[in-house]
Order: sequence, then structure tokens, then C-alpha cells
Amino acid sequence: MKITGIDTFAVDGGARPWHFVAIRTDAGITGYGEFGESGVTHGLQGLVQDMSSWLIGKDPTPVERLYFDLYRAYRGTPYGVTAWAIAGIELALWDLKGKALGLPVHSVVGGPFREKQRVYWSHLGTYRARNPELWGAKPLRTWDDVADCAREAVDKGYTAFKTNILFPGDPSWAITQGRDGKTHDQLAESDIINQAVKQISVMRDAVGPEIDICLDINYNFKTEGAIRVARALEPYKLFWLEIDNQDPEALLQLKTSTRTSITSGEQLVTMRQYQPFFDLRAMDTVKVDVQWQGFGNAKKVADLAETFELNIAPHNYNSHLSTFQSLNLCASVSNVRIMESDPDAIPWKDELVTVVPEPKNSYIDIPQGPGWGTDLNEEVAKKHAWNK
Repeated sequence: MKITGIDTFAVDGGARPWHFVAIRTDAGITGYGEFGESGVTHGLQGLVQDMSSWLIGKDPTPVERLYFDLYRAYRGTPYGVTAWAIAGIELALWDLKGKALGLPVHSVVGGPFREKQRVYWSHLGTYRARNPELWGAKPLRTWDDVADCAREAVDKGYTAFKTNILFPGDPSWAITQGRDGKTHDQLAESDIINQAVKQISVMRDAVGPEIDICLDINYNFKTEGAIRVARALEPYKLFWLEIDNQDPEALLQLKTSTRTSITSGEQLVTMRQYQPFFDLRAMDTVKVDVQWQGFGNAKKVADLAETFELNIAPHNYNSHLSTFQSLNLCASVSNVRIMESDPDAIPWKDELVTVVPEPKNSYIDIPQGPGWGTDLNEEVAKKHAWNK
């Protein structure tokens, strides 16, 4: 079996584009991967095409070897967008290998460890605060609307959800790290801390003490501000406070300054970037993004985390294909705490793939089909192409 071609697709995901790779072979098997992040769509897909010349005519089955061929070829810029592009190719190669063997990817690497995976509702209220019409949702005008949003997640069977700092009103909005001009220089002043406390108190009152609530503050605050937020929210017993931080010692400072559990790591790729954080035990739960670093790297990070007595939580907020990729990771390792999912969706999300995940009572079954267990519907991808 030889690689004959590599195509890319950018699909309108509503809040952002979703990126896909399709690798064709002379055996008639196509492997698919979903990868990367928004904001660099044209450059990211162009980079995948640039990398294609290294792969045409080669056997797609030695996935790890091909990954390292690409990693070393682009060793001058091994992280960031380069890592995303390599991940897209590597993910499609794993799908190909699984299909060629007639096995799910998790079985190829020694799984499954579990038959189903607990998931949480992510971005609860966040998308709706920014653009409720897009999601066909009720606007968040008041705190009662925020409470209703939290109750909706529980009514739909979720036992955990994650939100961002919301500002109900007309219009409503959600904190965006200054991207919408409402910058605060990464300061957690009293008004923002009070906003976060009010929101979590409203949500906690709405759903009761048994539902797990996470708050993601991304890169919004420096360490001092994050500490103030974490301490202010201690009475509400968050499942975790999530933060992106490039400095392991700064993250350790946060972790040791609060009783609130700290989750981080989604912005890191490869064991080289994670290990300094692990050495310091700078986080309680490890975020791992399959779509940003590829399946092989994500599994290695999870296995490394196991040696430090840490559990992982896959970062997963794109289309259903990324959910299937992340579920295969969950089935392949022994140390998973919970997995992210995004129930709020554009109308054509289910049409994009041949098999749709079905959350039930906050769990999704581990896929059993070959490869990832679902395929991209290319005609739907073309119909809803991202053209911005």
C-alpha cells in the first residue's frame, strides 16, 4: 500500500473553522485526521500540502517513523503550527493503519482500557453569550438565564460541565483574553473576581452540590490574578480551575496557593514540553490535545503522566471526528479523569461524519469500528467550506 495523495478541508464550524486531512492510497483506503486550531487556516492547510511531498509514494503503515521523518525535517520550528500540521498527517495515518488492519486505533496500540468514557459539557454558556442565534439558543440576558443554562446540561444527562467567565446582558459576552477589545491586561480586579464568584454561585445553586463544575480562565490572568480567582472560588468546590500557563514554576505557585484543583497543559505539545511541569507536580490534572500534537505524542504524554501519578483530560472541542480521536486515546491509556465535549453545535455537525457519538448519562461508548470509528463526509465538508 502506497500513499497517492493528501487533501485538506476547512469546514465552517460556527465559532471557528475545523481542519481535516485526507490521505489517499493505491489500496483504495482513505485515512482522515482532524487537527489544529483556528486563526491560521490558510497557512496551516498550506503547510500540510508542503509536507505532502515527503509522503507521496511511501508506505503509510509505519506511522511513528513517518512522524519522526516530518518532525526532523521541520526541526527548526517543531512546535506551534508546525506541530499541528504534522499532527493532521499523523492522525490520518493512524486511521489508515487501523482500517488496513480492520481494528480500532486503540486496539492497535494495546487497548481498550475501558468500554465508555465520562465526558463533560464544555463552553457551557460561552458560545451562547457571544452569539446565541448561531446556536439556536436562548440569549443570556440575566443571571436566571445562566442558571437555566446550567440546569439544561443536567437535564440532558451531564454530570459535569465547564464554563468561562460570562457577562449576561444585552448584549451578553464572555471573557476573551482581550480579543474583542475588552482587554484588562491580564488583571483580575475586584469586578472580574466578583463576576466569577457570582456566576459560579448561580450555577452551583441551580444544579446542587453533586454536579461537577469547571471554570476555564485560559490565558486571562497573570499568576497573581489567577491565585485571587482560585481562592475566591474555593467555597464552591470546583472540579477544577483550568488555566494555560507557559511557566511551570508560576503554575506551581498557583497550585500551592489554593485548595482549588488546577488543570493545565492543553497548549503544550510533546513530552519535552510537559516534563518540566511534571517534574514540579505543577498541575493536578493534565490537559492533552490529540488534535494539536497527534495521537502518538498524546499517548506518550499520558503514559509519562502515569509515572508521575497524574490523570489526563483530553482537550476536545471541534467536530465529531476529534471526539472519536480523543475517545481512542482514552481507550488506549490507564489514567483518564474525564474528557471534554461540545454539545452546542451548528446544524450540520452530525452530517459531517458517518458515525455520530451518542452521549448518554455523561458517558460516550468507546468506538469499535476500524480506524477512528467514523469517516469524514467529504461532500458535506465541501458544502460547508470555510471561506473567510
